[in-house]
Amino acid sequence: MNNNGMMEKEEIFSKVLRAGRRTYFFDVRATKADDYYLTITESKKFTNDDGSFHYKKHKIYIYKEDFSEFKAILSEMTDYIINEKGDEVISERHQKDFKKDYDPTSRVTEDELKTPGSFTDINFDDI
Repeated sequence: MNNNGMMEKEEIFSKVLRAGRRTYFFDVRATKADDYYLTITESKKFTNDDGSFHYKKHKIYIYKEDFSEFKAILSEMTDYIINEKGDEVISERHQKDFKKDYDPTSRVTEDELKTPGSFTDINFDDI
C-alpha cells in the first residue's frame, strides 16, 4: 500500500447509482482505527437560471454496529411500500396538472381519477 493519505481512503470500495437528477454514491471508508464504515451521499442536480448546473449533496454515515438494524429497517420500509403500493411509479405530475385544470373545490370521484386519459401526460424523464 502506498501512503498518500486521503486518496487511499477514498478508494476502498465504491458504487454509484444514477437515478434521474439524483446520484447516490455508496462508499466504504476507514476510521482512524482502520475499521470500515459506509457513507451514502445523495447528489441532486439543479439547473440555474442561466442554464448552468449546481449540485446539492447530503451524506449519511452508517457504522458496523448499526448495519444489521439499518438493513432490517430499510428492508421493512421498502417491503411495506411495495406491499401497499406495488412497484409501479405513481406520478405526482399527474396530480399537480390535475389540480390546475380542475376546480379544487369540486369533488372528484374515484372513477374519474382512474380514467386512462389522465395518465397520458406523464413524462418519464422526470421520474
